[in-house]
Amino acid sequence: MPLDIVVVMDPIGSITTYKDSTFAMLLEAQRRGHRLLYVQPGGLSVRDGVAHARVSPLRVTDSATRWFELESASQITLGSGHVVLMRKDPPVDSEYIHDTQVLGLAQSAGALVVNDPQGLRDYNEKLAALLFPQCCPPTLVSRDASELKAFVAEHGKAVLKPLDGMGGRSIFRADHGDANVNVILETLTDGGRHLAMAQRFLPGITEGDKRILLVDGEPVDYCLARIPQGDEFRGNLAAGGRGEGRPLSERDRWIAAQVGPEMKRRGMVFVGLDVIGEHLTEVNVTSPTCIRELDAQFGLNIAGTLFDAIEARVR
Repeated sequence: MPLDIVVVMDPIGSITTYKDSTFAMLLEAQRRGHRLLYVQPGGLSVRDGVAHARVSPLRVTDSATRWFELESASQITLGSGHVVLMRKDPPVDSEYIHDTQVLGLAQSAGALVVNDPQGLRDYNEKLAALLFPQCCPPTLVSRDASELKAFVAEHGKAVLKPLDGMGGRSIFRADHGDANVNVILETLTDGGRHLAMAQRFLPGITEGDKRILLVDGEPVDYCLARIPQGDEFRGNLAAGGRGEGRPLSERDRWIAAQVGPEMKRRGMVFVGLDVIGEHLTEVNVTSPTCIRELDAQFGLNIAGTLFDAIEARVR
């Protein structure tokens, strides 16, 4: 049965198609005969308690130049019969939260929203990992710079990061005795106004920061190890890391088995786990990536697996 796939994303004209996971989803939805409706930037609204969106019918082509065509925009009511892909990138700021609240109204009216709007609000991608402490390295979250500094001293080396970053931005490696630790912590906590996270430094980062994808709670059989390059300690692709596909290890599967059932229960249909060595460091729920890289390296169709799960939910 053809579905109306409503996509909320960053401007489609600015994406890089060969590595964009949302684009992979759109290609697969179109291949299956579903109708694509692109929400114009800022196009969600509420009238008298009912969610609306300003959308344009969309066609996509797997090309690096002319990859999309949009028809004239119109206003629709969101509800039964719609599958909404919420794929806006962080930051999860007030505008993002407001959009999830609009999509919550659409969900109440019968739309399937992927991922669940309440889960998108509840699961900060750094803090969500700490719901599974058995999987995580020693971690401290605090506004207190002296407490965070003591954590660095306790472990010798630590990674310090804000709770709302993405793509490796504003992530620091700090060693005990480093003269820059104080200013790093002042910056991250804004003088004690904001929470920051400290995690024990994991030497396994030299082998890559692994992205494990979960579809409806089940892991894809391969992960993408993002390997730091040159003098960079961050593996994020956005920070210059090199992506190398690998089969999941037994430990990877164990971590996925710890996290997956809760993600499925909460309606988080597509999730990305970040694993360094044997430890979970983040649970990505807003707009997980790496579909296209893994598809290309292993001949997979991860978006196809995702749409199998979506179609099963709307039958």
